[in-house]
Amino acid sequence: MRLHPRRGEVAVSLGLVALAALSIWQTTMIPVSPIYARVGPTLFPWIASIGLLVLSLLLLAEALRGGFAGVEPQLSIDWHSLAWVVAGLLANLALIGTLGFVFAAVATFVCVARGFGSGHPLRDAAIGAVVSFAAYLGFDRLLGVNIGAGILEGLV
Repeated sequence: MRLHPRRGEVAVSLGLVALAALSIWQTTMIPVSPIYARVGPTLFPWIASIGLLVLSLLLLAEALRGGFAGVEPQLSIDWHSLAWVVAGLLANLALIGTLGFVFAAVATFVCVARGFGSGHPLRDAAIGAVVSFAAYLGFDRLLGVNIGAGILEGLV
């Protein structure tokens, strides 16, 4: 078991603490209307920011105690998988303005699933369609938030 801190792990955890602090600061900048009684636009950013802060502090404590015992870092990158994930993000960027949220999310889902090793693009597209359409309906119908109306969304 290592007793000395590993500089790389300490640096990453401090970076995450800084990111959490930035997220908390930005959450305080979100304008909140007085019509919200309890659940407003800052609830989930607060949950995510505080969660990130807690986890990054736990990671920092672990790094200062010597890092993960018995685990040596491996820095091999699967470029093929990474390319699929990046392609999914680029597809989302390219499609959301024209085809809308659902088609963009399905393309992203299929590419990311492929990047993680799936060999069933039709199944992945079906799953992505169900999840993204449900998300669209939830945001549009329940919350009244437009997250990228397009061809399919215009039909509903």
